[in-house]
Amino acid sequence: MYDVIIIGGGPAGLTAGIYCSRAMLGTLILEKGAVGGQILSTAAIENYPGVPSVDGFTLMSNFKNQAEEFGAVIKSGDIVSFSYNENTDEKIIKLSNGDEYSSKTLIIASGARPNSLNIKGESDFTGKGISYCATCDGAFFRDKEVAVFGGGNSAIEEALFLTRFVKKVYLVHRRQEFRATKILVERAKKNEKIDFVLDTVADEFIGNSKLEKIRLKNAVTGKTITLDVEGAFMYVGYIPNSESFKGVVDMNEKGYIIADSETLETNIPGVYAAGDIREKMLRQVATAVGDGAVASFSVEKYIEELKNK
Repeated sequence: MYDVIIIGGGPAGLTAGIYCSRAMLGTLILEKGAVGGQILSTAAIENYPGVPSVDGFTLMSNFKNQAEEFGAVIKSGDIVSFSYNENTDEKIIKLSNGDEYSSKTLIIASGARPNSLNIKGESDFTGKGISYCATCDGAFFRDKEVAVFGGGNSAIEEALFLTRFVKKVYLVHRRQEFRATKILVERAKKNEKIDFVLDTVADEFIGNSKLEKIRLKNAVTGKTITLDVEGAFMYVGYIPNSESFKGVVDMNEKGYIIADSETLETNIPGVYAAGDIREKMLRQVATAVGDGAVASFSVEKYIEELKNK
């Protein structure tokens, strides 16, 4: 039995792994995808304190190496269920390959995944012009015209990134105002390759073997227009990766895990939530790192209390 199992190998999970293993706790990190999480595909991170600018892959590689140097074990695994034995206080994780792990404590840092618009043609052209990662696929659209959907930091950052390759970016947002930080919005407004299409939503993705057009609808007037584009990038929110914990761990209506604001403990003793999976106001690398540190400290205290019982 491990002292702690950490679900997720993104910034929150790896930070928790660094702190827990450094505290000499038996630490297992389970990640179903690439270790590092969504940030791996980020071309430039400018707001991580003390690091002027770094790409996501480099930053997360440093996190991973540091966790392993302190003794954290990192394994690949897709969780299918979580159970909690009230009598023994044992936390049990089952994986899709049949493996099973148990621990005294658990930190859920499984993050969130990009949402989709769920409109006609989106599933047909995913991977054929529609992408959820500009950093991954932007170079395929060199000298083409593309659209970016969304109004948050990710949408603006990726629109700016795409201008390195494409001829034009249509930044489509359903409102007039952006949720993104003002400095990013101002950069986008000053970029001659970016055209703003506001108060507008996607109505249909059109094409034959690949995306060729997008029909858009003005959310105020109802008027429709068609853009001739070969690429579309989606940044319209996220879905928490919390399915494996439903019915056991308390969540809000969107599926984000509810945790104590001070200790990050959930409704189950010894189970904590950290990073983007947690119900909170801001989801950034810096806040994920903070969550990972707090959750690991709570784990230490919890295990110490178990020893003194």
